[in-house]
Amino acid sequence: MPYVFGFAEGDKDKKELLGGKGANLAEMTRLDLPVPPGFTISTHACRAFRDSHELPVGLLDEVDEHLQRLEREMGRRLGDAENPLLVSVRSGAKYSMPGMMESVLNIGLNDESVIGLALRTGDERFAWDSYRRLVQMFGRTVLELPPDRFEQTIDAVKLHRGVTNDLDLTVDDLRHLVDAFTATIKEYTGYAFPQEPREQLRLAVIAVFKSWDGDRAKLYRRQERIPDDLGTAVNVQSMVFGNLGTDSGTGVAFTRDPATGQTGSYGDYLPNAQGEDVVAGIRNTLPLADLASIDPSSYRELVHIMGVLERHFRDMCDIEFTVERGRLWMLQTRIGKRTAEAAFRIAVQLADEGLIDMDEALERVTGAQLARLMFPHFDSAGADVPLVHGVGASPGAAVGRAVFDSKRAAVRAVAGDAVILVRRETNPDDLGGMIAAQGVLTSRGGKTSHAAVVARGMGKPCVVGVEQLDVDVVQRRFTTADGISVNEGDLVSIDGSTGAVYIGAVPVVSSPVVRYFDGEVSDTGSDQLIHAVDRLMAHADKRRRLGVKANADIREDAARARRFGAEGIGLARTEHMFLGERKEHVVRLVLAPDETARQVVYDDLLPLQRADFAGLLEPMDGQSVTIRLLDPPLHEFLPDVTELSVRVALEDARGRTSTDHHRLLEAVRRMHEANPMMGLRGVRLGLVLPGLYALQVRALAEATADRIAAGGDPYPEIMVPLVATVTELERVRGEAEQVIAEVSAARGVSLEIPIGTMIELPRAALTAGEIAQAADFFSFGTNDLTQTTWGFSRDDAEGAFFTNYLEARIFGVSPFESIDEDGVGRLVAMASQTGRDAKPELSLGVCGEHGGDPASIHFFHRLGLDYVSCSPFRVPVARLEAGRAALSVEGSDSR
Repeated sequence: MPYVFGFAEGDKDKKELLGGKGANLAEMTRLDLPVPPGFTISTHACRAFRDSHELPVGLLDEVDEHLQRLEREMGRRLGDAENPLLVSVRSGAKYSMPGMMESVLNIGLNDESVIGLALRTGDERFAWDSYRRLVQMFGRTVLELPPDRFEQTIDAVKLHRGVTNDLDLTVDDLRHLVDAFTATIKEYTGYAFPQEPREQLRLAVIAVFKSWDGDRAKLYRRQERIPDDLGTAVNVQSMVFGNLGTDSGTGVAFTRDPATGQTGSYGDYLPNAQGEDVVAGIRNTLPLADLASIDPSSYRELVHIMGVLERHFRDMCDIEFTVERGRLWMLQTRIGKRTAEAAFRIAVQLADEGLIDMDEALERVTGAQLARLMFPHFDSAGADVPLVHGVGASPGAAVGRAVFDSKRAAVRAVAGDAVILVRRETNPDDLGGMIAAQGVLTSRGGKTSHAAVVARGMGKPCVVGVEQLDVDVVQRRFTTADGISVNEGDLVSIDGSTGAVYIGAVPVVSSPVVRYFDGEVSDTGSDQLIHAVDRLMAHADKRRRLGVKANADIREDAARARRFGAEGIGLARTEHMFLGERKEHVVRLVLAPDETARQVVYDDLLPLQRADFAGLLEPMDGQSVTIRLLDPPLHEFLPDVTELSVRVALEDARGRTSTDHHRLLEAVRRMHEANPMMGLRGVRLGLVLPGLYALQVRALAEATADRIAAGGDPYPEIMVPLVATVTELERVRGEAEQVIAEVSAARGVSLEIPIGTMIELPRAALTAGEIAQAADFFSFGTNDLTQTTWGFSRDDAEGAFFTNYLEARIFGVSPFESIDEDGVGRLVAMASQTGRDAKPELSLGVCGEHGGDPASIHFFHRLGLDYVSCSPFRVPVARLEAGRAALSVEGSDSR
């Protein structure tokens, strides 16, 4: 396979080989749009480089061949002293990755060709400004010199000249900067800035390949779950110049607003500027609409091309362009990153416009985006007057302590602080801090700056372009034009929708999307966002096969889950009903000397449990309610042994040697366990304490009979926890069926209550065929199944070594966050298959926290499970992802 492809040789479907940027440049070339010619070095070459740590044999020959074609097409030669061809080098992986290497522009300039460029363009200042940019970009990006070293030099020259804008620097100033920058490179690297253009190109290509394995890129891939073995492409493109004067410029455009989804043209334009100036946020930009008055012809052509691209790609497009002396050039297009709000609105808009159908609209949004829409936002009534206003670049409310350095932001976040990252502008080195922060605030840049684009991709609130702020990263503070200072550690609040910045913590209110799910918003057509959410949720419910239930232990949670669309309760944890004042009943059980004393406790607990179950059955009328019998690690319900020992010692000192505290201490010591989570809990406790489970079954049966008598439609189920052998389940089932029969006879009603078990131990999964003989359903408790399969405690492991494991890529995501398909998932698959082989009508569900995780939901759908159960707040997310999972499987089947 060749390593290098001309733009005319590819298309948009070759992202795996050409990267997203290269594939789309090829597609625009095929559409006959004004694209500067060039070629793409494929991801195949990057993978070969990663294997050998050297450029693959033959690559440079192919590059030279394509370079010669480019020279013939452009009528100029790379590095020619009189008429030089200049090229840019940009990275471009299959997925857009903020952590990748920045662009290097103007490759081909050297001490001789800069003179030729000045003569050809008739603009000496432009030529030296272009050379200055090359040396600066090359030193910072390819040679990895500290960026601040170059910025400090520029700031010193501007200070000496008494100017604040780069455009006010003279030719002599720019020559001086080139000399200073090349001296800096020699000082740091030990060798001179390369004068040979092909050597510049070779080093830039190597730097792009290396950036794939840079810390920033690996961090972003880990967060976004992008495979490590894809590699990146390299795009080499002939230069066009936006810094040739006021009739030139550069910009970024979106075919719709990436923050809100509103239709229209959005973006930024910067006259007399070159490529990275807009994205870097070095100078604050003009709204794209201003181009209509600056250069009406270029603006009309741009708007036309934006329409062509959106219709062709059938999605909102993000476009980079340059105007060179009145001529428009398209440098890049891609499917634009957008906020969660914009994603929902755009998906429905495109469906209504006939560009996509509702299935594809559903595939365009995610459960993670829906979850972001459900986050609270600032209460304007409770907010003070904003300190300053900037550009709201990524919606949402964020409150945290101001931090001015990305590394410190990451450290403070690990320590538990909520932080707001404050910078003049961000760059790829800030990625770690942006991930750690609750939100991002910059004094420079527009809606298409690095900070804005990355924050939108992450779903984090972001305010940019706050010109009133003087951000001092050295002193770690920012100051307003009125002289108000905010120091590192001070609380600030930012509103990524309005651009408002506040001192202190602003109160938050619930999201309108939550109010919609709660039934407080009835007119779904009056708000475009609510309308879009309503349409897509209805379509997801229509398409999904997986049922969605809720984990709920109290009436309020059950009622909210029902409003949020839950189709029953998949897990009611009865141990939560024994907390607080009811702990004393557990203590009485432990101290009970005989069956008679235990029965007294059970008699006291019966009406309490009956009321608990009634509170769950009523709001779920017509839907199943799965009650898990008591599963407490017993130590959680007993007094602390140290505290109890102190009390007993004090009583001994007073001569009181036979008290309840003495008896309780003896019982606690007798029942002490080195590892309570693996000890006397679940079904084991039910078998060791006779009558305990019978009490709960009786309470449920009586609550069910009461609900039927009241005209309700209850569907209770009993789930036996922590079963490891079918014998345990058979014992509990026999006792439960006897109690249900007694209540049925006493109340004159026929009660049919399914009895199943939670599969949460590897042995249960391995013997699922036997256990199924005594079970009406399986519900996979993936939290404990993960602990027992991996052999570590969640609470201990997450605080001890999970961070190290994630950084070392031992696993890409916590197995408690997303199902471990190869290990835990394989046990779930095996138990599902053998369980249904033994009992075809066996119902299968999941009630661990994975039931609300989007990736896990897709896995459970593929396994053929019947439902997932999750917290009430995650029910809408699970409904949406269950619909998307059905489409995903249909799509793969059709392929």
